[in-house]
Amino acid sequence: MSKFEFVIAFLFLALNVQCAQHQQGDLIVAKDGTGEFDTIQEALNSAPNNSVVPIRIYIKSGEYFEKLIVPAEKTQIHFIGADKTSTIINYDDYSGKLLPNGLNLTTGTSYTVLVRGNDFYAEDLTFLNSAGTIAQAVALHVVADRVVVNNCNIIANQDTLYPTIESDRPSRQYYKDCFIEGTTDFIFGAATALFENCVIQCLKNSYITAASTPEGNGFGFVFKNCSLLGNEDATSVYLGRPWRPWARTVFMHTTMDSHIHPAGWHNWNNPDNEDTAFYAEYMTHGVDVTERVAWSKQLTDTEAELYTMENIFAGEDGSWLPNSSANVFRLDYLNVMLIVAVLAVSLLF
Repeated sequence: MSKFEFVIAFLFLALNVQCAQHQQGDLIVAKDGTGEFDTIQEALNSAPNNSVVPIRIYIKSGEYFEKLIVPAEKTQIHFIGADKTSTIINYDDYSGKLLPNGLNLTTGTSYTVLVRGNDFYAEDLTFLNSAGTIAQAVALHVVADRVVVNNCNIIANQDTLYPTIESDRPSRQYYKDCFIEGTTDFIFGAATALFENCVIQCLKNSYITAASTPEGNGFGFVFKNCSLLGNEDATSVYLGRPWRPWARTVFMHTTMDSHIHPAGWHNWNNPDNEDTAFYAEYMTHGVDVTERVAWSKQLTDTEAELYTMENIFAGEDGSWLPNSSANVFRLDYLNVMLIVAVLAVSLLF
């Protein structure tokens, strides 16, 4: 065998081993007993820690009444539902709920699902908090980095979706083709999050976003090509108010109904926030924006060009380009290093 043939054979074997590991990570959850696990928690517990390849957890149709944490060591976890209307993860905790130990839940611990493990992916399912109007009740709380939520429903009442950061860890999150429903700051937090082609449903007069963007973060929440809807009780809804002074939220090419308040944005009854928050729109459809508050902004064409995925998701590891399909095999850094090492060794012969 020649040197060239040896190198090619070695690379082929290495990649086949990687692909085999990739397939071995697939797990199936079914309430009717037709899967490997009856609960999502059992499947999560069985997943290896610190995986460098996707661990797909296929979740068959059904309502799974579970409060779930994807721990930091459970990386590359993929939740794949059968259908977003029939695959439902539901819990009913809420802020202020008294626990058996005498402590009360907070907004941050009221979640149905908490994601701490990086490279999490979810597709074709519903995240639901069914506590109702009793208090803040989070459906999905995400503090991990490089997270994709694709074609999912995220439903609760107040404080539905909490994309934020934890212990100064970076958190970049991509929501594509999702339906998000709630009221009063129901998309809130400190993460860098891009929402693309999402439907945002408001339940009553309130505020859609409450960003707490850290000072120096260039983007915060960005909505592109989304639709903002309101039910019969939502006739005066603000696009956002700053939970923290440096809140950043931008709506681009977004279709809005008449339920959006003409002023657009609210300062949370603190005029000082007007000097630090960055609230902007670009090419809004469906409503007149001429009565927006003076301290908000309409982006120019040149400014809007900066809102690329590469810029929004830039980080110390370079620009992260999220993949919105769980079924595409991607070479990870381990594979790349393996190829480089093999090629380097071949040059020594």
